[in-house]
Amino acid sequence: MGLKEQAISGVLWNTIGKFASYSIEFIVGIILARLLTPREFGLIGTIMVVISVSDIFINSGFSQAIIRKQSCTQKDYSTVFFFNLAMGILLFLVLFVTASPISSFFNNPELKPLIQVLGIVLIISSLTLIQRARLTKRIDFKLQTKISVIASILSGIIAIIMAFSGFGVWSLIAKTLTNQGFNSLMLWYWNKWKPDFVFSKESFKELFGFGSKLLVSGLLVTLVQNINYIIIGKYFTPQDLGYFTRAEMFKNLPTENISSIATSVGYPVLATIQDDKPRMKEVFRKMFTTTFFIIAILTAGMAGTAKSLILTLVGEQWLPSVPLLQMLCFVGLMYPLNSMNINILNVVGRSDLYLKLQTFVQVFTIPNIFVGVLLGIKPLVVGMMVISLVGYLIFNSESFKVLNYSIMEQLKDISAILLLAVGMGISVLLIDVVSNFKPVITLALQVSLGAFIVIGVSELLKLQEYIFIKRVITKKMRFRFLDDNN
Repeated sequence: MGLKEQAISGVLWNTIGKFASYSIEFIVGIILARLLTPREFGLIGTIMVVISVSDIFINSGFSQAIIRKQSCTQKDYSTVFFFNLAMGILLFLVLFVTASPISSFFNNPELKPLIQVLGIVLIISSLTLIQRARLTKRIDFKLQTKISVIASILSGIIAIIMAFSGFGVWSLIAKTLTNQGFNSLMLWYWNKWKPDFVFSKESFKELFGFGSKLLVSGLLVTLVQNINYIIIGKYFTPQDLGYFTRAEMFKNLPTENISSIATSVGYPVLATIQDDKPRMKEVFRKMFTTTFFIIAILTAGMAGTAKSLILTLVGEQWLPSVPLLQMLCFVGLMYPLNSMNINILNVVGRSDLYLKLQTFVQVFTIPNIFVGVLLGIKPLVVGMMVISLVGYLIFNSESFKVLNYSIMEQLKDISAILLLAVGMGISVLLIDVVSNFKPVITLALQVSLGAFIVIGVSELLKLQEYIFIKRVITKKMRFRFLDDNN
């Protein structure tokens, strides 16, 4: 199998493998949504803004710098490890001390003890960055998938038991802490890497020179991505934030999660062939269209089934999340287009350009903040849709200079997929409009019709992405059957 086939097959099967852990998280989230209230999810959503921003400082772009560097030494790994650990401890102490003013900012004294306890996750996270980076550098996602699945199951069980026992929002805190804790323990146990007690100024300077731009851009992106949480948490109720976070949970399952898998697999693969531009474009093109096929079908289907999906899975108390989810599906559809174009800039070492473009794009969030404060949550989400589209146009203009893969070529490559996804989404939505069945029956009918349309049209048009996915899955099933009979 050539590098292109290996890369695309790796993206697909690691997507399927890692999707298992995300699916577990999704199922656990559904169970917890039935046991807890939107207000409790709103509280944890407010806290995660602070944690997400702090976590960017721990990473500092070192993970991408290590993956990109062709030959990392033990000195490089050890230097980054001890820097991350020091940052994790420092940021935990900062959060512990500032928990009171943060809770005052959000006008909610309940947040103080929650922030102080959840801050421990920063120390845990700092212990695992090098372990994950080493596995990613080797394109070893099998072990990472195994660890993620086990950690998700164990932490989910703990959270559900605590929710049943009446611990409320603390069950969500426990879920985050135990998930990170189990991940860290298993990474250290199975990865077999240990740091040397050294810290090299030369290694730090070299890696931070590349990573510092990613630190600033990552901080900017994280702040912007979470600015909506900050606005809703500050100017609306925790219940409103709970509706928004639930809609994002549904949207993220097929979008950001799959995109992050594709870019994490694609980054080391593309980095190895960064000097061969024609080959790099060929590999990227196949990864781009295959990933978009999966996400476009899932997001369009989710938008069409949003009402019956939420009523069936989490109940009527979450019904206000439906229109938010339908609008967020468009944002999710743009996510792979943006993230994969951005990935190209990092592969070729243009983290400085990535920072400049990211800064320019995020300027558009400033007026959107006022839109949210003055007009409400739905207009805020509409603004997010516009910003995601603008971001795609800007990032593609620069990735084109690297790959000579223009926006018109990209749109031409995905046009049939997009038409199929939109047609399928409208068709399943019409079932919800005209049917008077119970939500679970309506959902079953919608899923059946959606699958029939996608498979039927893909077979009729011989869509390359569908044929590729079908071929890989068929081969995998045949190999398993032969192994079982030998």
